[in-house]
Amino acid sequence: MTKPRNQSTSDSSASPIDLLPAVKGDHFTLDVGSARVNVYVAGEGEPLLLLHSINAAASAYEVKPIFDTLQQDHTVYALDLPGFGTSSRGDIDYSVTLYVETILAAVRLISRRHDGMPVDVLALSLTSEFLARAALRHPASFRSLMMITPTGFEKGARNRRGPAGSTREIAALKGTMAIGPIRNALFGLLVSRPSVSFFLKRTFATSKVDPELVDYAYRSAHQPGAAHAPAAFISGRLFSNDIRDVYEELSLPVWLAYGTKGAFSDFSESEWVRTCANWVEDSFETGAFPHYQDRPAFLAAMRRFLASVPTPAEIAERGMRAPQSAMTARQAG
Repeated sequence: MTKPRNQSTSDSSASPIDLLPAVKGDHFTLDVGSARVNVYVAGEGEPLLLLHSINAAASAYEVKPIFDTLQQDHTVYALDLPGFGTSSRGDIDYSVTLYVETILAAVRLISRRHDGMPVDVLALSLTSEFLARAALRHPASFRSLMMITPTGFEKGARNRRGPAGSTREIAALKGTMAIGPIRNALFGLLVSRPSVSFFLKRTFATSKVDPELVDYAYRSAHQPGAAHAPAAFISGRLFSNDIRDVYEELSLPVWLAYGTKGAFSDFSESEWVRTCANWVEDSFETGAFPHYQDRPAFLAAMRRFLASVPTPAEIAERGMRAPQSAMTARQAG
């Protein structure tokens, strides 16, 4: 276990507020480059890793309902990604590469803790893009991928076939967010309590939002250095411009789960996954957080998917091959 590094308070948008752990359980730290990542763990059984979304007030609290329930039959891990929650928030290079490397480092560590077993990993929203890239980099470390309300399926997403590794960064926004006083002022407006509540109401597509989630998000957004990672998000730097190609190249089992209501319900360009043997799609009559809004239905669907994924032993015993990705199938045709 590593010792926490000192975090600079010179770039905080507000006075720090006490932040308790997002979920109950043990926790340890993982160093990824210059970032210190907090990892929560609880339960017994096969490993399951949960990854929160990227936004101004994100943290592992976003996956708390899954963490609390699935530890009944899994060893469940959850990260506070670099720049969020209880992890370090230094003035470092927050990039797609950093988050992909963080996922890979966590999965490697978890796999070692479980005798080399591949890991089931669930990601929320934009973090699904990082998960997909990590899985392409080292597919043997993953058993399955689960994506809740992932980006890259909305109208126009079919055109995101830019150069490999390219992002949707807007230079003008990057320059603006690099100016400390401007960045902190804009961030302060985004993470006021009314703003946090407003965003979550849009996310849930209802005014009925878990008040504890609102409170934790507000507290998480008022830690020293909290503006740094969201600045990269706001500039577009964390959105991949080639994500359609990345998703289509996946050959591992993938679960796509999303709500049909609200501002983040546009999955009009998800139809291609229905032609892929390795993708399973489930929609819920909720907003973008179905695991909060209809927990029984969501968890039942998640468990069905996990039960359908062959174990490594079953794959070896049956001589099964990994399913074809959409891109590979198209090329073969």
